[in-house]
Amino acid sequence: MELLEYEITVGNKSDIAAIVQFQVDMALESEGTVLDSDKVLRGVTAAMNDSEKGTYLVARNEGETVASLMITREWSDWNAEWYWWVQSVYVKPAHRGRGLFRTMYSKVKDMATQKGVSQVRLYVDKTNLSARQVYEKVGMQECHYLMYEDVAK
Repeated sequence: MELLEYEITVGNKSDIAAIVQFQVDMALESEGTVLDSDKVLRGVTAAMNDSEKGTYLVARNEGETVASLMITREWSDWNAEWYWWVQSVYVKPAHRGRGLFRTMYSKVKDMATQKGVSQVRLYVDKTNLSARQVYEKVGMQECHYLMYEDVAK
């Protein structure tokens, strides 16, 4: 396998189109869900314009955006500390299996340490076994919480 160089950086407005496509592709690939591209564009743009909504990390290879993830923040009143959530993870298929998520996650952990964040968390579809294996390989562990949801609209 060819060794590729990646630049990992905070995303910017020039990455919006790629991130939107990544989210559309990820939903279809991992859950069989077809997303409304215009709605995803509004969501990604809103986060890009307001860091309170999220911060994107992107990986570039030879100037092309090939992977992204979003970090969102949660305040823990139990611990009086911040938790970060890693969401919307996508790596283009041609770049999978090269340790790219490991590199990006390492950057997330470094940033979290610098900001005094106590935990980094993520959620994954229970049936997405390949993603679960990747997360376990970087040292994440399944926790004791279950996730529930209720549609409010």
